[in-house]
Amino acid sequence: MQGMLTIIVPVYNEAKVLPEVAPGMISYCRQHGWPVIFVDDGSRDASGSYLDALVDTSAVAVLHHKVNRGYGGALKTGLLQVNTPYCLTMDADGQHDLQDVEKVFRFALEKDADLVVGHRGPGGDVSLYRSIGKWLIRAFTRWLMHLPIHDLNSGFKLYRTDLAKKYLRVCPNSMSFSDIITLVFINQGNLILEHPITVQPRKAGKSTINTYTAFETILEILNIILLFNPLRVFLPVSLLFVIFGLAWGTYVQLTVGRGVSVAAMLAVVTGLIFFVLGLLANQISAMRMESLHD
Repeated sequence: MQGMLTIIVPVYNEAKVLPEVAPGMISYCRQHGWPVIFVDDGSRDASGSYLDALVDTSAVAVLHHKVNRGYGGALKTGLLQVNTPYCLTMDADGQHDLQDVEKVFRFALEKDADLVVGHRGPGGDVSLYRSIGKWLIRAFTRWLMHLPIHDLNSGFKLYRTDLAKKYLRVCPNSMSFSDIITLVFINQGNLILEHPITVQPRKAGKSTINTYTAFETILEILNIILLFNPLRVFLPVSLLFVIFGLAWGTYVQLTVGRGVSVAAMLAVVTGLIFFVLGLLANQISAMRMESLHD
């Protein structure tokens, strides 16, 4: 398995934890013959300089962003530099167990998977608040599309490199990158599997994920659904307006006995407009999707 996998680690203001995490990570990758790429995403602490001091062979690379581009932006930079058939992303905060890397990689090769998501299990979230937020995001996603996995938000993912690079163009630079690229793999009919992993508490510092991140993720998910299957959004809205208009018009006709209600007609027309917009969006989506197959 040497020379087949590259590890990508996005880093942002992790100077407190890197001395405890990075050396072991590099040693582990050297033992297995896997290159490791650290992407310093415009850190304002000493993360970048510390990582630079660790580069002593071609198997360890450190890439720098002058400004913070976001979690997704850091992963994009790392993915574009990968030259191996597979790549794996993991966090720099010490939460992921290095022993899971080889387990997930062997599982991917055995199953010939295109994407393997590290499933953290019920204890993978650090707080009830975040657990509820992630559950709501998954429920929202399942309502809009088929979702064959449980841990959509996991940052521990193993990709088939050529597919990941192809899909980068429709993925955001934000924290929702992991969610969105997974949905892209699913919509493109690739084989997506899960494998259990171990998650430990952060070594130091605190997570940058907050309520705004969750809201941003929901918007990005809605955006990607509109890209792949806009009728999944427009059709229910159209039916809702049409059914409400017909029901209201019938109610007014039976109870008041007057002519067609203006409100009912407006609701029906609005529903028809949404339906037409959905058809147009579906045509545009079909044309945009062709770019992912080039």
